[in-house]
Amino acid sequence: MIEAQGLTKRYGPKTAVDSVDFMVRPGMVTGFLGPNGAGKSTTMRMIVGLDRPSAGTVTVNGSHYAEHAAPLREVGVLLDAKAVHTGRTAENHLRAMAATHGIGRSRVREVIGMTGLDPVARKRVGGFSLGMGQRLGIAAALLGDPATLILDEPVNGLDPEGVRWVRTLVRALAAEGRTVLLSSHLMSEMSQTADHIIVLGRGKVVADAPVADIIAMAGAATVRVRSTDPEALSAALSSPAVTVTRAEDGALLVTGSSAPDIGETAARHSLVLHELTPVSGSLEDAYLSLTQDEVEYRSAGQNIAEGANR
Repeated sequence: MIEAQGLTKRYGPKTAVDSVDFMVRPGMVTGFLGPNGAGKSTTMRMIVGLDRPSAGTVTVNGSHYAEHAAPLREVGVLLDAKAVHTGRTAENHLRAMAATHGIGRSRVREVIGMTGLDPVARKRVGGFSLGMGQRLGIAAALLGDPATLILDEPVNGLDPEGVRWVRTLVRALAAEGRTVLLSSHLMSEMSQTADHIIVLGRGKVVADAPVADIIAMAGAATVRVRSTDPEALSAALSSPAVTVTRAEDGALLVTGSSAPDIGETAARHSLVLHELTPVSGSLEDAYLSLTQDEVEYRSAGQNIAEGANR
């Protein structure tokens, strides 16, 4: 378990993390999201003792990271897969890490097999692809068979097979009762992997809830409808609680009414429907809605597009 209370980090006049409270529980995958500059990396660095909090506390499995006698056995961490001596082989890198905690060579061979590194285990890390570097970083995180895992962008550089492997791996580890904190910018992947989401914006927690609840924050459910007489259907659905808009392809987008209710209304008015499709929100929609006012670095193209839509 990871628990933060009033966790704060200041760099001079800038507050990178602003008095955040959250708990990452065992037995589930917790996604850690936020725009660039939101404070995610700083928070993860404070969890594992790489940065000292300006105020507040954060503990892992009930203790500060520095208080663990064998931290590698408590917390597996992937923050920067490139932070490896490029002249070493993958196997020697893992053996050197294992030696610091009295971990045997059999465990080194085991994590090499788990992460698909067998073909390159005796090759120098400096020649690794980005994807293989990520696999080595994950192998290092798993080395101590830890109860808690913190993985920052673990699928970065992986091919589709590798992405699926990471998804299966972290869900299996959570199913064993481990605590898994996973950061990623791939919303589609996070929606398939995470059970719970914590969203940071400008150093503050802007959402902390199960994935389904986060998606529900994206707004009211929408139903996509096609009819032979869209004007008549729109008039039939008209009420203070219902909003009907026209999509670019001519379909009606209805909020405030369910698909069964729309179908019954159409039947009462003898209107033919060619489509009646509930449109569920996505994690990406919810994330963009939650963080639209929290983005520190915004592209010029985005500003132009938003200006054109005002």
